Amino acid sequence: MGFKALGLEAYGVENAQDALAVLRKLTRESEDYAIIYIEENLAGELDHEISRYKDSPSPAIILIPGREGSLGLGRNALKAAVERAVGTNILGD
Repeated sequence: MGFKALGLEAYGVENAQDALAVLRKLTRESEDYAIIYIEENLAGELDHEISRYKDSPSPAIILIPGREGSLGLGRNALKAAVERAVGTNILGD
């Protein structure tokens, strides 16, 4: 609900299969969606699909913690993206 309060679209899903369907729908319409946020717990099961966009400028797929808290996947993805862009780990551990 917080994202909707900010004027963003939010899609509720029941499982990874539903999330995959929504992700594919949004990436087909990538001109309309520059950033897609996905909870870490779902992203772990969608890794293959998400990795298709890791080197693309749009849409940027950002992993965020879910209700259960952070799994560290978002931080690891950000760290890897920075290393690819800069050539070294500037974020530290």
